[in-house]
Amino acid sequence: AISTAKGWISRRWGEDVGAQIVISLLIPFAAYLTAEELHASGILAAVAAGITMSFTERGAAKGQSLALTRIRRAVVWDTVQFVANGVIFVILGEQMPSILARAAEVVAGTTRPEIWWLAVYVLGIVATLLALRFAWVWASLKLTIYRRRHRGPQPKVGLRLIAVMSLAGVRGAITLAGILTLPFVLADGTPMPSRSLAIFLAAGVIIVSLLVATFALPRLLKNVELPPEPSHQQEEDRSRIAAAEAALRAIEDAAHTMAEGKSNPDLYADIAARLMELYRQRIETRTHIGEDEAVAARQGDAIESQLRLVGLAAEREELGRRARAREIDSETVKKLIREVDLAELRYQ
Repeated sequence: AISTAKGWISRRWGEDVGAQIVISLLIPFAAYLTAEELHASGILAAVAAGITMSFTERGAAKGQSLALTRIRRAVVWDTVQFVANGVIFVILGEQMPSILARAAEVVAGTTRPEIWWLAVYVLGIVATLLALRFAWVWASLKLTIYRRRHRGPQPKVGLRLIAVMSLAGVRGAITLAGILTLPFVLADGTPMPSRSLAIFLAAGVIIVSLLVATFALPRLLKNVELPPEPSHQQEEDRSRIAAAEAALRAIEDAAHTMAEGKSNPDLYADIAARLMELYRQRIETRTHIGEDEAVAARQGDAIESQLRLVGLAAEREELGRRARAREIDSETVKKLIREVDLAELRYQ
């Protein structure tokens, strides 16, 4: 609903890049606060909001957001994610010394009075999680191979590679964020029971999981035989051809519409023909060619990208020289450098 309203407002009054980015930052907070008011999990609501936003972002293919908005929003969210992950573990480090100093009080929340039972609990949880991850990865791979059995021979995945996939990707930021949202006191003012124990166990599981992955992954990956990566080149070529054909139809229709009633319709036709020729070349290089020709075409694309990057670097250097020599003003050089940056982003 929020995305629909935002899209309607943007179409009606235009799109402000800064406002769109701020809205994308506020949506998870709104989901969190709403869930907390409904006595639900705010963390899970924020995560669900983020997943929903990632799905609605696919609407970018429909032109729901400006390209500049998507580029800047991606940069902002990468920064926010990096900072948030660091802040979470800083908060953990701030609370852990006091929890460790009260280890006897923490273990009192269990049925075992000995402090060393905390380590047993942590190791037991880690072992259970690793077993569940291993079973999940094994079942997922088996299901994927079964569903693709009609596409030809499928690669064999050994238990060693499954173990690698089970250990990889261990972070725990969401788990830690969820644990830290536990209140210090209940509604009646009494302390939250076993809050310190929950934080200790969550932190211990995260730390042990990271240590296990750090020391085990290099040994498991040594001389491991990785299955060949599936080639998505044909799918990419088909998608590029379909996109180019759609562009040809759109440009042709737009050129006819724009030329109606104008005194110079031939100008629109010439410009449209020049643009359409670029798309036709893209289609021809990927249609009805053998594997050798396809490889040569992809090599040609790579060489073209490298040469374009060389040219863009030369453009940036020349613009910088002219700016230092005060041959152009700061606003002009800023505009031109931005154009070069956007072009370089495309070919990197």
